[in-house]
Amino acid sequence: MTQSSSESPFQKAAAASAVPAKEKVPVAQRRKARRLIVQALYQHLLSAASTREIEEQFREEHTGKIDWDYFSEIFDGIVSRREELDGHISPLLDREASALDPIEQAVLYLGAYEFANRIDVPYRVVINECVDLTKVFGATDGHKYINGVLDKMALTLRPLETQRRN
Repeated sequence: MTQSSSESPFQKAAAASAVPAKEKVPVAQRRKARRLIVQALYQHLLSAASTREIEEQFREEHTGKIDWDYFSEIFDGIVSRREELDGHISPLLDREASALDPIEQAVLYLGAYEFANRIDVPYRVVINECVDLTKVFGATDGHKYINGVLDKMALTLRPLETQRRN
């Protein structure tokens, strides 16, 4: 790509850091990956096994069409940025994070990570997927709590996107 001299420094920097578009992954594969991420995080929270061990186990046990690139990125990202994610989550809780059920913790980590690092995923999709996962794996009314926390989190981590909802 040839850059003309009329481009601003901002345009040159943006062009230099542009990432090629990724191939669109079917929704079902992404949904399966999220489901496995929550299960892997649950296992990690309870056992403190390494992410590599857990990912290897999950790849062996789960076949079929799953977005494994997404699984790896999100699972590794959550574990490596846990303190940062706690900083987004803790101020929104009505109790200590340690008092949360491990499934609720895992789902909140997933939501916080996607809000902060995957702006290609609309905030409503993040909330809906996390609520659905909590309905499957969480306590009876846990999905209501997750919905409330993530709704507040979206206001701080996705302010421009959430302004348009009103």
